[in-house]
Amino acid sequence: MRVGPHVLERTSDRELSKFRNTAIGFVFQSFNLQPHLTAVENVAMPLAFSGVSRSKRRARAASVLSDVGLGDRTKHLPGQLSGGQRQRVAIARALVNQPELIIADEPTGNLDSQRGAEILDLLVGAVRERGATLMIITHDPDVARRADGVLHVRDGAVTGGAR
Repeated sequence: MRVGPHVLERTSDRELSKFRNTAIGFVFQSFNLQPHLTAVENVAMPLAFSGVSRSKRRARAASVLSDVGLGDRTKHLPGQLSGGQRQRVAIARALVNQPELIIADEPTGNLDSQRGAEILDLLVGAVRERGATLMIITHDPDVARRADGVLHVRDGAVTGGAR
């Protein structure tokens, strides 16, 4: 589905929500995990909104958690995980619906430099492996240097790009 102003004008909120849930994965700086849900339940949440059966949701969520190195943490609550592990859960949640686009807002912002580099490697690798597009919003020049292309935004306007 191509999205432009003409499409958005004729699209219902329900259709936009469905599109957003299936075509776009989000990774947030603050993780945005539900504290009362286990890692596998947090990852499975987007699948519930897609109408996937409970057993298939859990199986797919567990598989993606394994892909990000958390196969042994599926039953842990977010409060029982380190910051890097919570970000891996958030990445798994973004990947679980196999979206075409992943938008990551400061995905390494809450992590020390070593964990941040590990998370960035994981995110870039997972997206490439799945043939998706990754858009990272960052203030960190080291993160930006890893990108294939860079757009600079200042005061809400694109001021230039690189590469």
